[in-house]
Amino acid sequence: MSGDGTTAGDDPLQTAVWRLRSRACWADAAALLPRDTAGATLQRAALLVERCLYTERGWAEAEDALRTAEALAHTDEERGAAACERGQLAYTATLHGVRDRADEARAALGRAAALIPPAAPGRALLDFRRGLIAENLTRAPQAARAAYRRAHAGAAAHADPLLLSFTWRHLAGLALRDGELTEARHGFAESLRIREELGYLVGTAPALASLADAESEPEASRLREEARRLFRLLGGVPTWLARQLSPPAPGVATA
Repeated sequence: MSGDGTTAGDDPLQTAVWRLRSRACWADAAALLPRDTAGATLQRAALLVERCLYTERGWAEAEDALRTAEALAHTDEERGAAACERGQLAYTATLHGVRDRADEARAALGRAAALIPPAAPGRALLDFRRGLIAENLTRAPQAARAAYRRAHAGAAAHADPLLLSFTWRHLAGLALRDGELTEARHGFAESLRIREELGYLVGTAPALASLADAESEPEASRLREEARRLFRLLGGVPTWLARQLSPPAPGVATA
């Protein structure tokens, strides 16, 4: 998740990149971007890192794109953004069981924190990713909640609705874990609303499935069926939703 939002004004290139990205066509979106400027190579790397998270493939291409972005980064913010993507790729590889790169992820995000100013737009994304590590690798929900809240405030301050959809969802997930159903439903519903408004199709099925976990029947089943429809439409992306959304086989009892 790059946190770039939808489009940059009415820029036709960014509009095309967003439309492809939101429909799980990360490689096609990345191919539209030039490879000779720091900003474009950073965006290209972010797209290919995001593809790894959603599809569990494309690792070599993401690594190559990151090396290019790191080589072209000249300012502290550019170096920090590249380190943030490096940390996200290492986190994703660890999360999906490709290879344990947790130490690399923490070190890269630590470098990013030293380079990205506290009030810079990229700081919110960095805070969010530090929350992911705290929640899913360190298993420290309180630290994760604090990081997500910082990210949420930063995303609101810098008008980044896509990142807000992620912070809403992860804060709601922690609330659900604590049995706070009302808070969880609100957060999941806000995440879904934002993604539908943005047209972020690849992120809509996860949002539907998350909201279903906080709802009672028959609404939960309706939401999961809609999530399955979108999941199939996008060819089984994101891959990690497969087990959650697969209906039980006929004749198989479930607990």
